Amino acid sequence: MNSTPLRFASLSLPPSPPRRFHHKLPSYGPKSALFFPALFLPPRSCPGRGSRRGRGGPARALDAAQSFDYESRALEDLENRSRLKIAIVGFGNFGQFLARTFAKQGHALLAHSRSDHSVAARSIGVDFYGDPHDLCEQHPDVVILCSSILSSDAVLRSLPFQRLRRSTLFVDVLSVKEFPKNLFLRTLPPHFDILCTHPMFGPESGKHGWADLPFVYEKVRIIDTEERVDRCRRFLDIFAREGCRMVEMSCAEHDENSAESQFLTHTIGRILSKLQLKPTTIATKGYETLLQLEENTCSDSFDLYNGLFMYNYNSTELLERLDMAFDSVKKELLGRLHDIVRKQLFESPDDDDERMAKDS
Repeated sequence: MNSTPLRFASLSLPPSPPRRFHHKLPSYGPKSALFFPALFLPPRSCPGRGSRRGRGGPARALDAAQSFDYESRALEDLENRSRLKIAIVGFGNFGQFLARTFAKQGHALLAHSRSDHSVAARSIGVDFYGDPHDLCEQHPDVVILCSSILSSDAVLRSLPFQRLRRSTLFVDVLSVKEFPKNLFLRTLPPHFDILCTHPMFGPESGKHGWADLPFVYEKVRIIDTEERVDRCRRFLDIFAREGCRMVEMSCAEHDENSAESQFLTHTIGRILSKLQLKPTTIATKGYETLLQLEENTCSDSFDLYNGLFMYNYNSTELLERLDMAFDSVKKELLGRLHDIVRKQLFESPDDDDERMAKDS
């Protein structure tokens, strides 16, 4: 065996250049664990991790991709896009009636009224604001004017328009249409959208649902952008989803038709209430219908009835026609009664026998 020791050639290497660091290397101390927790996790086999013998398996990082329910997420996104933030200005009987259905469909609701309806609002799921400034600062998508006809002008002018988004949609639900249309056009800034509507039903007639009940509307001013047109469609869809019969009609045509339907109906109901009619055990179906008409119409405020008269010029003409029709019927009845009385007073039985002989 060769015992000659091995000799290695010495290599002369160039000196290493000095290290220059522009950034300090991260220190993996305790503070770094807050930012890089995966670097300090013990292996799965460590007792501290709660591992058990015989339960092997591949290690998985905590930030590994998890399964994602695309269908549920897509449905949630669709519902959020369909959801509107609706402010109801005038939270009386009719405002609360609308709010119940709006809430049922999942819309976010705000309300303002001169009277304190906060308790009723909470029971429906509505955020109530006593100050209109606080309401407008919530930036609703839609503002519904739901006050009485007589107070609509003052209520609308009390709103701080400057606190609303410039794209806000204003809607009215009054029983007359030309008056709020002109009021909106005269009062609102031109960058607001306007939709005039009339749900031709109320808390009494719509208490069992809105299916097949007429909903009249006119798109007075909807600025032609995809977002604004879609928002108007989504608001109208609230009523369409409840089964309403959607009728697009001009405000002038609505007022002409409603004078003969709504105002006449309310007038007959008010007249019946003055008669103080009572139920009876021998009532006919027609009489029961009259009692129901009285109940339905008189459950609404007199301000509503008065507004139907004052703010629809067609109502004045209809009232005059109704008066003339009643006089005509009364004259016809009294005229026949007069003929019978004249016969009884001035004609003898012999005259009747002579007349019968001529007829034979």
